[in-house]
Amino acid sequence: MSNKKTSKKSNVKFEKQILPQQESSLSKNGKIIISLSIIGLIVGFFLLKFTNPEGSNWASILSPIFIITSYIFIAVGIIVK
Repeated sequence: MSNKKTSKKSNVKFEKQILPQQESSLSKNGKIIISLSIIGLIVGFFLLKFTNPEGSNWASILSPIFIITSYIFIAVGIIVK
């Protein structure tokens, strides 16, 4: 018996796998929703200019509604495909 080590060379070729690219950008509808939400934020912060310290006028009621819903719709615009 001989203790010869046989080395077998494998003929395996390593090929690069081409993976499909994932689209990481926003969709067209998402961009529209985010754009309109940014306009809503601008309107909401502009309305804050007209609020009174007691918070009893129309601007004190509308500005938080515009700001909060605009932030919610920005999140929706990111998620929409």
